[in-house]
Amino acid sequence: MERAAGGNRIGHYRGERQTMNKLTQGRKSASALASLLIVAGALLIGGCDRHGEAGHAEATAKEEGAQLEPVTFTHFSDRTELFVEFPPLTVGHESPFAAHLSTLSDFRPVMAGKVTVTLSGGKQPTETFTVDRVANPGIFRPVAKPKYPGPRKLVFRLDTAQGSSVHDLGEVTVFADQAGALRAQAAEKPEPPGAIAYLKEQQWKTEYALSEVGKRSLRESVAATGTLRAPANQDAQLTAVSAGQVVAAGQFPQIGMVVKKGQLLAYLVPRLGGDTDIATLDLAMQKARLGVQQAARERERLEALHKQEAVPERRVIAARNEESLARAELTGAQRRAGQYRNDGGSGGGIAIRAPISGTVAEVGVAPGGFINEGQPIVHIVNADRLWLEVRVAESDIGRLGEPTGAAFRVDGFDTSFEIDERHGGRIVGFGGVIDPVSRTAPLVFEFPNPQRRLRIGMAARTSVFAGKRIESLAIPAAAVVDDNGVPVVYVLRHGEAFERRQVRLGVRDGDWVAVKSGVAAGERVVSKGAYQVRLAATTPAAMGEGHAH
Repeated sequence: MERAAGGNRIGHYRGERQTMNKLTQGRKSASALASLLIVAGALLIGGCDRHGEAGHAEATAKEEGAQLEPVTFTHFSDRTELFVEFPPLTVGHESPFAAHLSTLSDFRPVMAGKVTVTLSGGKQPTETFTVDRVANPGIFRPVAKPKYPGPRKLVFRLDTAQGSSVHDLGEVTVFADQAGALRAQAAEKPEPPGAIAYLKEQQWKTEYALSEVGKRSLRESVAATGTLRAPANQDAQLTAVSAGQVVAAGQFPQIGMVVKKGQLLAYLVPRLGGDTDIATLDLAMQKARLGVQQAARERERLEALHKQEAVPERRVIAARNEESLARAELTGAQRRAGQYRNDGGSGGGIAIRAPISGTVAEVGVAPGGFINEGQPIVHIVNADRLWLEVRVAESDIGRLGEPTGAAFRVDGFDTSFEIDERHGGRIVGFGGVIDPVSRTAPLVFEFPNPQRRLRIGMAARTSVFAGKRIESLAIPAAAVVDDNGVPVVYVLRHGEAFERRQVRLGVRDGDWVAVKSGVAAGERVVSKGAYQVRLAATTPAAMGEGHAH
């Protein structure tokens, strides 16, 4: 195997694939059969005196019948991945290429375009071979028939409506004959054992991606568990101030309903006491109304007498106070009576209004239902911003020091969420007391919740960041598979062959994790679909089989 700088080119002559071998074997067997038929014909026609020519034909047949391994290359441009297989290039012989092309943005097959194969250099004229359509999704099949032997530069160019990609595979050898190709392959070192076959057709049908191993600046962190909550001033639980009936005031609250601060939600009509009835309330209201009228007339009479200087001013002031008191008593009587009146939800009862703007999270009673004092009526939350309440273990507090942020994951989401000042997050507080039961201290973060994707009450697997940073080789955390307690990754050997590697991990920073050993810079690991590669290694039949070659 040979690898160019940066790990962008991988080529070898002893591949893992059986399909191309079988095709090559079939072609060579047919060629050998044809040569043997020629030998037999020569013997019949020429008799025993043609032994020399017959021996030469038989040797040629044996030589051509030998197995030629396909040449394979894997190369990455800035836009596409190329995995190509072809028989060794030989002057005068057709070499069909099976060029598998995937887009690096999603590792899906290229569905249309033009592929141009160029052989150049070696002080010989440039040769070009072109195909302008896919034979199968992602697979292009140009055919090369070289005219000139020797070292040649092999380049693939893909042109699509979205742009062009160039894959420079470096120098290859064009052999003068197949015997030379056989001798060259015999001198090649075989591939090391243990490769896991995972074909391009399988990769394209599943969630699959590769990531290059490289150095990153990672923040040290401690692991903790957390829960998503609403901020203290953005969570309102409305309860009944007395026993009574809850009636609608227009649209009755329902889960998911968006409300504004001060919006009328419903009325609570209190239940009448033992000595209270509607008639008694009406009578009290009527008495209060008459009291207002009487006080107003008395005040008017005294004001007129005061103008004539018949009464002192203090009596006018006292009359005005009496009128104000009578009006207050009337207002109170009207409110008491109104609490027990409701005409189709248009008035009456204790008004239940939203204390904050937000979304109705829970409704504790149906329209027209009775409720006891203290029972919840409506729960309103504003989930535009959330709190992440983390419990930090006592043993981690010294190592954490002053936290600078956090990243967390919740079930149901493929990505992690990060909390820091750049993204509108902040630390609300870090508890100074250790819980005697859990031996943890509370740490609370606040962060924005775009589109309200996250829900209050979700459990969060959290990494709390300390201030220190380290430079380390890193891989996506999704690339690591727990294999019976051992962290492993699957490293690309070439386009359809992978190697299981045990790794030693370091700190984790969000979606990335430091790797101390097991992989090298420039190698590529399976960062999406690693479990499928593992399944292919243990039960190949479960992954399906077959190429569209």
